[in-house]
Amino acid sequence: MTISSTPPNSVSPYQTLSLHLKSLRLSHMLNHWEALEHQAMQEQWSYAQFLLALCETEIERRWSQRLKRALNEAQVPNAKTLVTFDWSHLKDFNPAPLMQLTTDSEWLKRADNCLLFGPSGVGKTHLACAVARAVVELGYRAKFFAATTLVQTLQHAKRQLLLPSTLKKLDRYDLLIIDDLGYVKKSEAETSVLFELIAHRYERKSLLVTANQPFSQWNTIFADDMMTVAAVDRLVHHALIVELQADSYRKRSANQRAQTQDTSQNTLSEVSTSAPVPAKTSN
Repeated sequence: MTISSTPPNSVSPYQTLSLHLKSLRLSHMLNHWEALEHQAMQEQWSYAQFLLALCETEIERRWSQRLKRALNEAQVPNAKTLVTFDWSHLKDFNPAPLMQLTTDSEWLKRADNCLLFGPSGVGKTHLACAVARAVVELGYRAKFFAATTLVQTLQHAKRQLLLPSTLKKLDRYDLLIIDDLGYVKKSEAETSVLFELIAHRYERKSLLVTANQPFSQWNTIFADDMMTVAAVDRLVHHALIVELQADSYRKRSANQRAQTQDTSQNTLSEVSTSAPVPAKTSN
């Protein structure tokens, strides 16, 4: 059944539906029903089509709010996505395995890890944030930590005899991002809590770790060789290992800016030297 017009001084069937929505406290639908009513009458929607359109706006609103809350919780910058990442400086790099992590959640269900290696400035943090954002958009929970901040948090919890409960609280996140692992200082107090985190999440929840140093240099991170081997063994057992080999993106951008400035200055110099000198006139 469709409706093409509403008798004067009567309640529209669409308005009747909106009153029912009000009783259900679906206020967002009420904010949009008039615009949808106009479209429904113009296009002669059925009642079911009208109600479906209202429900779709409500679902979209709830999803948008949930996503916003989840991203705020994850502390992932909005600008760092795979779309905004500049792939041009990563020559011969195959992004397919990394891209798969953003569309297939099976690795999270298996509690697999992802390890990103490369020198400073190649985009490890950007890619880690992009994967985290995609995970959130898939409906999972993620949390981004700078490695030093996370270690300080765990140290404080250990001093308060709260480390086990803190580790369990972190289990609420399907993915935990530990950025710049190499900046953690080599000391027993720091690396012991980091190792406990890695051991706790092993085959239970996923980790995404970025580091400047290859595994061969991780003895500068952990207090002894045994702890290093044990940590690496747990991380790589179920993991995608990605190596980024390129010059620093920030250094390249700085060089490009410098070249642009030099070119501009040279152009101005050429213009000033080639400009004709006004002839003198006598009175």
